[in-house]
Amino acid sequence: INAEYMGKQDNCRDKLMKSGQPQDSLTNQITKDSDRFQPESDRYHLYISYGCPYCQRTYIVRNLKGLQEHIGLSNTHPTFQKTKPEQDDHVGWVFRNESDPPLTNIRGNGSFTCEGCIPDTVNNCKTVRELYELSGQVGVKYSLPVVWDKKEKVIVNNDSADIMRILNSSFNDLSTNPSLDLYPEALRSQIDNFNNGLFLAFNSNIYKCAQAKTQADYDVAVNTVFEQLDKIEDLLDKQRYVAGDLFTEADIKLFVALLRFDEVFHSLFKINRKRIADYPNLRNFLREIYQMPGITETVNMNHIKKFYFSSQVELNPSGLIPIGPNVIEDLGKTHDRAKFT
Repeated sequence: INAEYMGKQDNCRDKLMKSGQPQDSLTNQITKDSDRFQPESDRYHLYISYGCPYCQRTYIVRNLKGLQEHIGLSNTHPTFQKTKPEQDDHVGWVFRNESDPPLTNIRGNGSFTCEGCIPDTVNNCKTVRELYELSGQVGVKYSLPVVWDKKEKVIVNNDSADIMRILNSSFNDLSTNPSLDLYPEALRSQIDNFNNGLFLAFNSNIYKCAQAKTQADYDVAVNTVFEQLDKIEDLLDKQRYVAGDLFTEADIKLFVALLRFDEVFHSLFKINRKRIADYPNLRNFLREIYQMPGITETVNMNHIKKFYFSSQVELNPSGLIPIGPNVIEDLGKTHDRAKFT
């Protein structure tokens, strides 16, 4: 895992890249007054991987805003494959039908079914790389999530933070929940401070743990992760959500990271001093968000675990998937966050 990429960027990269390489971001906006990309029903399509936390952020906002009937969805297989083996060694996401046979990891290990995959029904692409090339983006990093314009046949945006805000505000005339504002003006300072402060320090150091090549680097990163978790635990002891009394985009970003902690980061990345289950406020926060209408169905722990344990062959060449700890069972239990109402 590339810490420079996964910790600081707002999308999931398709293969291991050297630290410091710039991300090829496409950040066009969809607005009513745009001379190119206006909000319209059935014009845009969202490409994601259930396993990727950056993708899940956008999937959650699409659901919470009630845009399922207006913006289509495709979900890749969680296990990276060679995209053009006859041409180069590029490894990335592929599209499959649920009825297709299982895949192995790129080293030929494991057997990973296509359950939950949603093929590319718009362009019939077989890989995310092919989607980018169809849009004229050749030789870039083929990242997800992607918002695709079916009218112009191009990628509009591939930055999850941007996409979250586009879905939050640009489609309110079509939304079944237009009053929901995940980036309210009155809380933007608190949201931005959390996103760029506690959360960034927490999230970036998760992936620095995975990337560490020396004990010293690992020690710094893992200690920073738990320092930030302690601070967020303290914050959530004083208020219901990270920006105050209202649920915002900052809570979504934290939720998708915490969701993966005990199942993936704790073992695969060796971030194992404590679990989220050991933090009362974080644990109950995770339960509350998971149980919100529209969010539960965005959680596919099968795909999450397969994405990390089958695709990250540098860390897990065998492709073996751990059997536990079954976080989903705990997420359905009663939470205590209503004490703040």
